[in-house]
Amino acid sequence: MNQQNVLVTAGASGIGYATVKRFLEAGARVAVCDIDQQKLDEVKGLHPQVITALVDVGNSQAIRAFVGDVVENLGGIDVVVNNAGIAGPTAAIEDIADDEWLPSFSVNIHSVFYMLREVVPLMKARGGGAIINISTGSTFTVPLNRSPYIASKWAVEGLTRAAARELGPANIRVNAIRPGIVDGERMRRVLTKIAVAQGTTVEALEAEALGYISMRTKIQPEEIGDMAVFLASAKAAHISGQMISVDGNMEWE
Repeated sequence: MNQQNVLVTAGASGIGYATVKRFLEAGARVAVCDIDQQKLDEVKGLHPQVITALVDVGNSQAIRAFVGDVVENLGGIDVVVNNAGIAGPTAAIEDIADDEWLPSFSVNIHSVFYMLREVVPLMKARGGGAIINISTGSTFTVPLNRSPYIASKWAVEGLTRAAARELGPANIRVNAIRPGIVDGERMRRVLTKIAVAQGTTVEALEAEALGYISMRTKIQPEEIGDMAVFLASAKAAHISGQMISVDGNMEWE
C-alpha cells in the first residue's frame, strides 16, 4: 500500500479488525474508530502505531472531529473503509418501533454519508482515493423480518453507486463489499436473535443457510479484509461502482 493512509470505522473487532490487520500487513498506516474502548485498547496494545479513537459514527460532529485528528496525525486520507453497522431488530414490520427502526439508518447509512462528506474534499485535494463500503449479502437474499437492516444496507449500495458516478472524474473509486455468512461473534448474535424469533436453534439456522451457499462454507473475516485491500490497491485502479460479493456463491431460493 506504499504507506497509504487508511481509515476504518468499527475497526476494533470482527470484519473491521481483520481489515485493519490486512492493511497493516500491506504496509499502510491505519486509523481506527469504534464504540468499544476496551477493544480499542486491545488494538492499540497489539499495534501501537495504529491511531485509535472512541467515536459514535452516527454523530456527524464526532465524524468530523475524528477525520480532523487523522489528517493532523497522518497528513491526509487515501482510503476509507466504512465498516460500522448494526443488525437492527428481528421483527415483523408492524412490530418495529421508531426507536428500533432509526438506529439502523443512523449507523448503517448516515455514518457512511457523514464520512464521505468529510473525506471527499481531502481525497480530491490529494488527486484521488478509494472508498470501500461494507454492505451485506442480505440485500440479495432478503431474509424475513430484517427490514431495517436490509433497507439501510440497500441505501448503502445506492449511495455507493451514486458516489462512484459523481466522484469518478476526481479519481475517487467507490465500491461495496457484500459479505456472506461471516464466521464470528456478530453473526452468532444475529443468528441467535433470529432463532429465538423463529423458535429454532442457531445450529439449525446455520445448517439451513449453508445449504443455500454453493460452496457450503462460512466466510472468514480476513477474506473481507483481503478484498478491501485489493479494492484499495492499484490492481483495482479501474474498479468502481461495484457491489462485490464474498459469500461462496449465496443463492437463496
